[in-house]
Amino acid sequence: MTAYHWRYMAARYAGMLLCILLAHAAAAQMTVVRGRVTDAATGGPLAYVSISFADGAGGTHTDDNGYYELSTDRPYMELRFSYVGYQTVIRDIAPGKHQEINVLLKAGDRELDEVVVRPKRIRYRNKGNPAVELIRQVIAHKPENRTTAADYIEYRQYEKMRFSLSNTSERLRRDLLLRRYKFLTDNLDTVTLKGKALLPWYMQEAVSDVYYRRSPEKKKTVVIADKRVDFGEYVDKKGLNAYLRHMYQDIDLYTDNIRVVTNEFLSPIAGAAPTFYRFYITDTVQHEDERWVEVSFFPRNKADFMFQGRIYITLDGRYALARADIRLNRNINLNWVRDLTIVQDFTKGEDGRYYLGKSTLQADFTVLKSGGGPGMFGERTVSFSDYVVNRPRPDSLYKGLDIVTAPGAAERQDTFWAAHRPDTLTELEAETYVKIDSLKNMKSFRRTLDLMTMAIVGYKKASPYVEIGPVNTFYSFNPVEGFRLRAGGRTTTHFSKRIYFETYAAYGFKDERWKYYLGATYSFTGRSIYEFPVQSLRVNYQKDTKIPGQELQFVQEDNFLLSFKRGVNDKWLYNDVWNIEYLHEFRNHFSYKVTLKNWRQEPAGGLIYTRTESGLPVQVRNLTTSEASLELRWAPKEEFYQGKLYRTRIRNKYPVLTLRTTAGIKDVLHSGYNYQRVMLNIYKHMFASQFGYSDVVLEGGCFFGQAPYPLLAIHRANQTYAMQLMSFNMMNFLEFVSDHYASLYVDHCFNGFFFNKIPLFRKLKFREVVNGKVLYGGLRPENDPARHPGLLQFPLDKEGVPYTYTLASGPYIEGSVGVSNILNFFRVDVVKRFTYLHHPHVSDIGVRASFRFDF
Repeated sequence: MTAYHWRYMAARYAGMLLCILLAHAAAAQMTVVRGRVTDAATGGPLAYVSISFADGAGGTHTDDNGYYELSTDRPYMELRFSYVGYQTVIRDIAPGKHQEINVLLKAGDRELDEVVVRPKRIRYRNKGNPAVELIRQVIAHKPENRTTAADYIEYRQYEKMRFSLSNTSERLRRDLLLRRYKFLTDNLDTVTLKGKALLPWYMQEAVSDVYYRRSPEKKKTVVIADKRVDFGEYVDKKGLNAYLRHMYQDIDLYTDNIRVVTNEFLSPIAGAAPTFYRFYITDTVQHEDERWVEVSFFPRNKADFMFQGRIYITLDGRYALARADIRLNRNINLNWVRDLTIVQDFTKGEDGRYYLGKSTLQADFTVLKSGGGPGMFGERTVSFSDYVVNRPRPDSLYKGLDIVTAPGAAERQDTFWAAHRPDTLTELEAETYVKIDSLKNMKSFRRTLDLMTMAIVGYKKASPYVEIGPVNTFYSFNPVEGFRLRAGGRTTTHFSKRIYFETYAAYGFKDERWKYYLGATYSFTGRSIYEFPVQSLRVNYQKDTKIPGQELQFVQEDNFLLSFKRGVNDKWLYNDVWNIEYLHEFRNHFSYKVTLKNWRQEPAGGLIYTRTESGLPVQVRNLTTSEASLELRWAPKEEFYQGKLYRTRIRNKYPVLTLRTTAGIKDVLHSGYNYQRVMLNIYKHMFASQFGYSDVVLEGGCFFGQAPYPLLAIHRANQTYAMQLMSFNMMNFLEFVSDHYASLYVDHCFNGFFFNKIPLFRKLKFREVVNGKVLYGGLRPENDPARHPGLLQFPLDKEGVPYTYTLASGPYIEGSVGVSNILNFFRVDVVKRFTYLHHPHVSDIGVRASFRFDF
C-alpha cells in the first residue's frame, strides 16, 4: 500500500471516483417478467430459449434450468418465446407490473438449408452439431472476411463516448452532494438504461479518416475534428481520454482474443471457440433480400472469461458476420461491472463483403455489483462509412505517428458537427458540454476536486501557486533517525508552466540531524514538466538518508507505510547528492536522459565502511563519486494518465525497453574512481487469454573497472510487509552484491481460471496468483574485497558475522502463491525463499500483502 499504489489506483479511475462521489439508488416503475420454460411433452427444463418482447426489443435466454427474467420500462404487452425445434409462443404481459409467466413449448420440426433440426433432447456435443459446423465455416472464412483482408482500405469514422452517473431519478435529485448542482439534475436520461436514471458527466466526439495498408502493415488515423468535456486543471483531458479508450477499445470479433475493460475475452469465432463455447442455431432472419442464421452461444463453464449472446451469419457462401449482440456472462470474476453489452452491425459493400458499419459498447459499473445501487454507465459508439477498398496511397501518408490530429480539429464549429454526425445528439448529450463547463467554474466543485487531488496525489493546495505534501511523508520512523517529521511543497502551473520548484525539510529526533531537498526544473516546451512529450532540464540537491541499493522510483523512502519492516534494518546511508538532468521525449515514445551526478555517501546506523591498510582495519568516513549517465527508453504506443504534476502509465501489450549506461569520473569534484556500468531492463505485460495475464521483467547489468562494493549492483531487497514486483521480497537489504548479473521476474494472475471451479471461491471472486524471481550474478576478482584488502570490506553484523555476500553458489530464487481480489482490493501471498538459506538473519517463508484497484 505504497504512495504509488494510491496514485495509480485513483489516477486510473479518477472519472469513476468522481462519479461514486455523487449518488444512491431506489426502484422505478418497471415491467418485470420471470418464470420457467419447459418441454410440454417431458416436463424437462429447456435451456437457452430465446425470449424477447414482441418487436424484438430486450432479449434474454433461459439458463441451464430453464429459468429467465426480463425487465423493461417501456409499455410492451407481449413476450415471444422461440427455440429451435419447437413452436414459437407469444404470451400477453401486463405493463408496469411484476409477474411470473411459465411456458410449455411443443415440439415442431424446422428445416434450414437442407439441415433438419429435430426436437430430440440429447447431451450437448460438438460432433454432429449443425451450429458448430456453421461456426467452423465462419472460422475458416475469417481471413477473407476481416476488414484487413484488403491490401488497402480507408474509411470515415465517427466516435461518440459518453459517461453518466447511474441511479434513480429520485435518489439523484435528493442526493446531498448534488443539491447545490440542481441544474445538473433538472433533466435526466431515463430511457437508455432500464430502471435507472442517467446523469451525464462526460462527453466526447471525434471524426477521423482512417487509412490501412496491409504490407508493410500500418494503420494511420487522422483526427479531423475533436470535441470533449473540459474539467479544467484538475483532470487531464488527454489522459482521461486515453484511459477511457483503453477500457473501451475497438472490438474486432474476428480476432481470437478481445480486450474489454482491461481483460481479454475469447471471441465466439476464435479458432478455439468450439472448445470453450456451446452453440445453438436458434432462428433464421430475412434481412432485405438475404437470409441470416441466428446462432446463440454460451460458455461451457459459466465462470470463464467469455461472452454469451447471438451472432448472425450470412448464407451467401461467405459465412460472414452480419450482426452481433453479445454480453458478458454475469457469473465471471470481474470487478465493478454490473452489465456489459456489445452490439455490432455490418453492412454489405459493393464488392459483396461485409464491413463493420456500427459498433456500440455499453458498460454499467457499480461498487455493489449484485445490487441496484449507484454506479457509472459508459457508452462508446463508433460509426463507419465511405469505405474505399484497394486504393493505393503514397508511402508518405503512412509515415510518422499512428494517430495524428489535424490543425484546428478542436475548433470545429457546430455546422461541421451537424454535417458529420450520423445521428443528431439528444438534448441531454448536447447540454453535457455546457453544464460541465458551468460546473467547473463553481468554487464548491473546485474545492471538491482539490480534496480528491490530495487523496490521490498526496498534495494539498495552499494557494493557486503552491501545494504542500506529500501528506504520507509527514511522519515516519526508522532505526537511524527514530521519529522523523517532514514538511514540503511544490509550485503549480499557475506559478509558471516553464519553471517548477520543489522542496522539503525533515528532522530525525534520534540522530538529531536536519535533512532537506531543493530542486528546480525548466520546461523547454512551455508546458508542464510532466506533459508528454517532455523536454526539460532539472537541477536538484538532496541531503537525506537512504537504504543501500534501494531505488524507489515511485515512492519516498520516508513513506509512513514503509516504516514497518521485518528483521534487522539498521544499515543506512547519509547521502549528499547533486544532480543535473536533461530529458528529451519524442512523440514516437523514444526518449533519452543525460545525467551528471556527484554523490557523497556516509555510512549510518550499523553500517561501517572499513578497508585494510598494513593488515589493520581502517574506518572510512565517506565515499565520493562523480558520474555521467545516458538512459535510452523506448515504450511503443505508450499512453498516460497525468495530472498537473504527475504521470501514470497505462499498461498495454507492448514492451518497454530501458538501456542505461554510466561512467564514473575520477578526480572530478573529489571523485575517487573510474568505472563504467551498463544496464538493460525489458518489461512486458502479457495476456494468456483464458489463463489470465503476466507481468514479466528481464533485467541484466555489467560493471567494468574496479570500485568498492557500494558502487556496484546492490540487489533490490524488500524487508517491508508489502509485496513488491521489482524487489526480492525475502532478501535482506544489502545481502547481495554483484558486478554482473541477470534477473527474471514473472508475476502471473490466473483471473480465477481455477478458483472459478470451486463454488465458494467463485462466490467470493478470489483470483489465484503466482510469482517467481531468479537472480544470477557474480563478482570478478578485481572487485572482490577478499582478494583486494584496499577495497571497502563487506559489512559485518554485531556478532562479527558477514552480512553481505556474492552469488557465487548459484542463483537466488524465490517464489510465491497467493490469493488476489480479496474484497476486490487486496492480495495476500505466501513467499518462499529457496536458496542461500544458511545466511544469518534470513527467513525462508513469509506472508506479504498488497493493495490494488483493478477490474
